[in-house]
Amino acid sequence: MEYDIYTVSTSDYKNNFWNKVMRGQPNSTELINKGSVGGNMYAIPYDSNKKYMDALKNECIFRQIATSIKTKDSDLDIWVSDSEDPAEWAQSNSYQTIKEVADVFTRKRVKCHKLAIIDRMDMDFMQDMNFNMEDFLIKRFAKRFGKAEEAAFVNGTGVEMPTGILHDTDGADIGVTADALTFDDVVALYFSAKPEYRTKGVWLMNDETAQKLRTLKDKDGNYIWNHANNTIMSRSVSICNAMPSTGKVIAFGDFSYYWIMNRMPISVRALTEKYALNNQVGYLAHEYLDAKLIRSEAVKVLQLK
Repeated sequence: MEYDIYTVSTSDYKNNFWNKVMRGQPNSTELINKGSVGGNMYAIPYDSNKKYMDALKNECIFRQIATSIKTKDSDLDIWVSDSEDPAEWAQSNSYQTIKEVADVFTRKRVKCHKLAIIDRMDMDFMQDMNFNMEDFLIKRFAKRFGKAEEAAFVNGTGVEMPTGILHDTDGADIGVTADALTFDDVVALYFSAKPEYRTKGVWLMNDETAQKLRTLKDKDGNYIWNHANNTIMSRSVSICNAMPSTGKVIAFGDFSYYWIMNRMPISVRALTEKYALNNQVGYLAHEYLDAKLIRSEAVKVLQLK
């Protein structure tokens, strides 16, 4: 039997979770309580959580380009070094003193925010043991949580939700301010990021902005967008429709400095009585996480006036 701080990995727990608890059937209280998180909510099984996280990557672009971290602490401080000093060469077998960088650490406060949804299913499906409830609910949860996550990771206020990359004070730095989208301004945004952030740089924008950039040309008629591989300045473009069409319309940089702190796997509760008159069962699901840009200069934005 294997447990970790996130969920339970035994096949017995998985079978009891999906075939008993989620179907409103009598279950082993002792076994299912291994995954209890309170309020009659239970963490989805370990294997199911892996499937969910894979599905979530397809629904939320930040799950592909940001850094995802697991932590069980509800509130904590993250100390981040802002030192850009290179490593030092030292004599072998010596006690040469290496430069300290303790003075250049900054503190980032991380919270625990709850994201919640209720999904409903026809009672006939719930009672059909041949129906793959696990796959169905995982896809539904990933789609709805992913959409909400993406919106928060872009525009989140930091109050009862993560802090988005476009936050005025705790988000990305403004690299370029322009009156309109031009070839030169997009190039300027690229070079506003330091070389170390351009190396793994990614462009982030919505469909409307991407459509405009696809038509931008320089004075010699060369497109800024490489239509063969969907890159700009040899860096890939990621479409995120949570990005606005006015104001801060493009973000570019190393999004690995945007950290997503996952507290635990999603927890679920079957609401077998609430929607019974409609011949339906509801599934209340919670996700606990926080996210923020750890280094503001790692991502630059182009802001339209």
